[in-house]
Amino acid sequence: MLADILKQNNVDNSGMRFDKEARTALAFVTLRADGEREFMFFRNPSADMLLTEAELDKDLIKKSMIFHYGSISLIHDPCKSAHLAALQVAKKAGCILSYDPNLRLALWPSADAARTGIMSIWELADVIKISEEEIEFLTRGDDPRDDKVVMTKLFYPNTKLLIVTEGPNGCRYYTKDFHGKVGGIKVKCVDTTGAGDAFVGGVLNSLASNPQLLKDEKKLRDALKFANVCGAITVTERGAIPSLPTKEVVLKKLQETGA
Repeated sequence: MLADILKQNNVDNSGMRFDKEARTALAFVTLRADGEREFMFFRNPSADMLLTEAELDKDLIKKSMIFHYGSISLIHDPCKSAHLAALQVAKKAGCILSYDPNLRLALWPSADAARTGIMSIWELADVIKISEEEIEFLTRGDDPRDDKVVMTKLFYPNTKLLIVTEGPNGCRYYTKDFHGKVGGIKVKCVDTTGAGDAFVGGVLNSLASNPQLLKDEKKLRDALKFANVCGAITVTERGAIPSLPTKEVVLKKLQETGA
């Protein structure tokens, strides 16, 4: 089903692998009254945990402009080794490395293991997207709104762009040369599942079209406005995949809001 959804949306799924023995992981999402969610996972073990380095399509990685990844694949081997190998291939090939830690504490053996695992590859990333809750977790309770905390604890020498998402309030951005905030747009929130992914998809879509926006604050702000709208539209419907907007829908909303 997931392979077909990608295909229907003109996404090259040739790098996908299927496991004859294990099933796709399941995530059960329960919604609170405010649209925020809680996750429960079923992996015993699931197919994604069993990905090996030998199964990687390294040529596909080498041809890519951006290599995007999370931290869940760092929890167990063999997937962890496959993840690290893919990272090295991408780095060597000159891909832009994009990291969304996407903290799911229930999947890690402990909070300390999560912090160590997430930070173990931090210095490799060019672009990092993180939420305020994740900053608080990784810094053991520091103020996520403090620019100094962000720059001293999470902005590494190799970091080109660090984005802090603030839900309906938009996002903050940090580069070596400039930093600022881009406001969100007001919508009726139904389900926040997939909002972060939609946001990142919006950023990476703009970055793929123009890698130079990392050095151009005006263009970066435009890209972040676009990404904010991607996230905002996603929360107005239930589900992670059906609620993802097309580029046309996002551009129309941008026009309507005058953003």
